[in-house]
Amino acid sequence: MIRNGSHAVEEEDQGEPSSSSLSPGKRKRVIRVWCDGCYDMVHYGHSNQLRQAKAMGDYLVVGVHTDEEIAKHKGPPVFTQAERYKMIRATKWVDEIVEGAPYVTTLETLDKYNCDFCMHGDDITLTVDGKDTYDEVKRMGRYRECKRTQGVSTTDLVGRMLLLTKSHHSNVDNTAYQLHTDNFGKVRLTYIPQPGDTIIYVAGAFDLFHIGHVDFLETVHKQAEKPYVIVGLHFDQEVNRYKGKNYPIMNIHERTLSVLACRYVSEVVIGAPYAVGKDLLDHFKVDLVCHGKTEVFPDTDRTDPYAEPKKRGIFRILDSSNNLTTDDIMQRIIENRLQFEARNQKKEAKEMAVIEALKHKEDSLKIEAALTNN
Repeated sequence: MIRNGSHAVEEEDQGEPSSSSLSPGKRKRVIRVWCDGCYDMVHYGHSNQLRQAKAMGDYLVVGVHTDEEIAKHKGPPVFTQAERYKMIRATKWVDEIVEGAPYVTTLETLDKYNCDFCMHGDDITLTVDGKDTYDEVKRMGRYRECKRTQGVSTTDLVGRMLLLTKSHHSNVDNTAYQLHTDNFGKVRLTYIPQPGDTIIYVAGAFDLFHIGHVDFLETVHKQAEKPYVIVGLHFDQEVNRYKGKNYPIMNIHERTLSVLACRYVSEVVIGAPYAVGKDLLDHFKVDLVCHGKTEVFPDTDRTDPYAEPKKRGIFRILDSSNNLTTDDIMQRIIENRLQFEARNQKKEAKEMAVIEALKHKEDSLKIEAALTNN
């Protein structure tokens, strides 16, 4: 299980004056960081970038581009701008979002939102005419960079959907997976929810973590004054059993990282049992079990996986008023397959052109340096 640190730990009083009691000259200046992007099909790569950005300062402002801007420079987004705005607002490291942020980041934008610098990954971001979108802020020294998260991208996820592959699924025969299963109910919680917390348990695939999941988890979070929300994630093979095709599109590790980035989630149980039984409820001292309006598939023995919480009178069906599912997202991709394939090819061609240009420049500088030394 992995905790999300939803409760802040109060620091002991060391007798130091608070920042508000210090003279203006001695107060710590708040460092405001700017990030921007499409944030389409938000995955743990996006979340990791935002986490690193927040670590570089105190206050994180995130600009999200419009559908029109994305279509102009990259091709059609999978999610609407309203959906993408809400996804970023639900990311726990984000303090503020700017809707309709310009595609090209300028000093004017940084100054308008009082940001000290812009932070982006080390991947290439280009305009429709092949120009670096961060050129100006780079030249003026107001740009910072973090390592791009390897192994995931929106392009890669779209590819998994279109090709219907299962190669991304994790191997449950691996000893690390067996350890998760064997230790369930035997590992003592190192973090105990605070007195008065209502422990709420939900379970599922949470595949391609999207706005439908966010709306559901927000609804779950509102079920109590002091909620402590635990999300149980099923292993890939379990998800494939009840969903079929090549689901899940994201493997268990990817889904864990995506769910943990949500501000409404306190803890994640990796490889949770499909049936929400007595051992699980007692181990986590669960007060309430919730499920959305989506279909509940029976367990392998055809029994109701929620029989025990129903028996205890702690089961609740919630309506988040958002019916979006992973199947719906797949359908969006399939219906616009040619457009997405063209978008990916155009993006790759522009990136390769820039890489070749940079390599040519580097080779020229090496030749020039060699001639100078001779």
